[in-house]
Amino acid sequence: MGCAQMEVNPTRHWQKVLYERQPFPDNYVDQRFLEELRKNIHARQYQYWAVVFESGAVVQQLCSVCVFIVIWWYMDDGLLSPQWLFGAGLISSLIGYILFDAIDAGAGRKENRRTRWADLKSTLVFVAFTYGFSPVLKTLTESISTDTIYAMSVFMLLGHLIFFDYGANAAIVSSTLSLNMAIFASVCLASRLPRSLHAFVMVTFAIQIFALWPMLQKKLKAQTPRCYITVTVVFALSALAGLLTISSVGAVLFTLLLVSISCLCPYYLIRLQLFKDNIHGPWDEAEIKEDLSRFLM
Repeated sequence: MGCAQMEVNPTRHWQKVLYERQPFPDNYVDQRFLEELRKNIHARQYQYWAVVFESGAVVQQLCSVCVFIVIWWYMDDGLLSPQWLFGAGLISSLIGYILFDAIDAGAGRKENRRTRWADLKSTLVFVAFTYGFSPVLKTLTESISTDTIYAMSVFMLLGHLIFFDYGANAAIVSSTLSLNMAIFASVCLASRLPRSLHAFVMVTFAIQIFALWPMLQKKLKAQTPRCYITVTVVFALSALAGLLTISSVGAVLFTLLLVSISCLCPYYLIRLQLFKDNIHGPWDEAEIKEDLSRFLM
């Protein structure tokens, strides 16, 4: 590099151009080379409580999976009747629908040109379709061993958590794949319940908690952040209380997981920003930026 920096012709100044032949080696750079060095120009400064607030989406989804497993456990042990769960889910969905419409102020409905009658028809069609196929869902995986069903369910729920849309712009995010994996896990677990009515209610509850509940949470997060924080805390405490009735060890481990995600991970994220050292300069790849406005004239 030192040889490359020695000028061949002192009277001729080096220019950073490719269209002109110059009496310098191809790898020559002058003393101005490092003047364009920039460090961490795209680094973001995070605030601790802002990161904690954003981690609520992860906490919400973990609690959703926990609540789903607890409800399935209650139904499998006969501690929860399908009629009671269906009624509670119906009332909760109605309250959530009214709350979503009130927060949204009808903006989404006007944009999509959907009426309440259309929403009601879609709900009735889904309920009738699921109820009609509940015997098929119950017997769909009877030939598969229970251990395999449990392993498949765990794998699908993990995939649901991995591919879920937490608000990050990443290639791995796929809301459709995440929802399908959660529904597949619910079908697998529902096939081990006593009756077809149990399977119908379990799949319906999966749609409510994995599809409808995240929509309401995103709307609360965007419109009423304080209400979103309150709902997240109450939902997490409810999930922990339900898990505690099944396994105290599981409840302790789940509590440590939630605390780590919501408190420790944001702290370490901010601390690790201090060690960030990205350099930028004339050695970066060229970025061609065209002015598209002249093509639209």
